Amino acid sequence: MAKGNVLIVEDSPTEATILTDCLKKSGYDVLNVTTAEAAKAILVQQNFDAILMDVVLPGQSGYSLCRELKNQENTANIPIIICSSKSEKIDQKWGMKQGASAYVTKPVDREELVATLEKLVV
Repeated sequence: MAKGNVLIVEDSPTEATILTDCLKKSGYDVLNVTTAEAAKAILVQQNFDAILMDVVLPGQSGYSLCRELKNQENTANIPIIICSSKSEKIDQKWGMKQGASAYVTKPVDREELVATLEKLVV
């Protein structure tokens, strides 16, 4: 049985593949989308145990999407991990302020990512 269902919101095919492989090897079911719009559409139809999202997305930023999801009843309790190349402390603080449960910087440390996810998905 899978450890959990994770939605990845990442517009870079390379990054999406790295993240997907990492999580699948660790026993998670993964679904990939490339935009905030696609993420919102799928979240209406399906439940996820966690969301892993980039900050820089086409259309709507990950920060904005995170804030929006935290303000909606059906998605407010889903842990969101922001996964970004923006590694400054201010970026991380801002991400957490938007409601993210964790902030992981790229290039992703696979062990750190899985450990972070396991803490959040109980």
